Amino acid sequence: MKRVFILVLVLSINLIAQNPNLGTSGAQFLQIPIGARNAALGSAVVGLTDDASAVFWNPAGIANVQSTSFHFTFFNWFKFFDVNAFAVAKNFGDFGILGASIIVLNMEKMEITTELEPNGTGRFFDAQDMAIGLTYARNLTDRFRFGLTMKYIYQRIWNETSNGIAFDIGTQYTLDFQNLTIAMSMTNFGPDLNMSGPDLNVVHDRNNNFPLNRLTPARLVTDDYPLPLHFQVGIGMDLFKTEFFKSRIGIDASHPNDNKERIHFGSEFTFFDMLSIRGGYKYNYDDENFTLGGGIKTVFADYKLSFDYSYSAFKILPNVHRISLNFEF
Repeated sequence: MKRVFILVLVLSINLIAQNPNLGTSGAQFLQIPIGARNAALGSAVVGLTDDASAVFWNPAGIANVQSTSFHFTFFNWFKFFDVNAFAVAKNFGDFGILGASIIVLNMEKMEITTELEPNGTGRFFDAQDMAIGLTYARNLTDRFRFGLTMKYIYQRIWNETSNGIAFDIGTQYTLDFQNLTIAMSMTNFGPDLNMSGPDLNVVHDRNNNFPLNRLTPARLVTDDYPLPLHFQVGIGMDLFKTEFFKSRIGIDASHPNDNKERIHFGSEFTFFDMLSIRGGYKYNYDDENFTLGGGIKTVFADYKLSFDYSYSAFKILPNVHRISLNFEF
């Protein structure tokens, strides 16, 4: 009985223990879910994404674009940051599919405070993150497709900046059974980043024994920090499919380099190919769990328009509302 108690205690400690790599990577804006439909599905989308927004999740997904697809997303992240994302994908036939994307995260200016001036110094700072990507995808067979994204990453905090290059790669393989798609993606693979800028310039007194000696110009060096490397595998499949109603589900497992493993569940119910209702659940997240959303799709003069909304529930942080607009022709 004593051994059983010790075993249960050890297992319990392992379950509640924090990952030792927690908080060890930077450029966290690259992990923010982009796209209202993708967010409403609980991020279980590596096997379901099939429009221009796929460049943010699994670049192989844009291989499903038949002509030209545009995607735009806007949302306020925790009431402090504005996130705007845009993506376009165009099918060039036998050459393949090309895509381009941009993510911009901004914040309003905030007054600087110090220990001596806790009410404000009259000076202000702000920050901005940005990622610009180019994507190529292609159908290698009628079942298998792959995609590759190269993206430029830029970060700025007041006058200090950092930039670098990263790559995303993904695949999708579709079977005849219920349109089952097996997919994987690896995102944000690249070298470490490092912040630098004029505010890190200082002067240094090399010898305190001579107070009148000349101060030496010097520069503070910041530590390198890795990108949030993320590996995700999953499936997407039809659950029901009739002339007026269809349902799809997705199940993904993710392995980030700075946190514990997670599982995503998502489902989508579409009526008359016009109105969709979505829901998702994220397992093993510290704060986020349920996601909800919906969308409306219409066709106007051979142009397909869709509007999507999602709601992400957080336990402590403010809930997030996303809106997206898709345009295909």
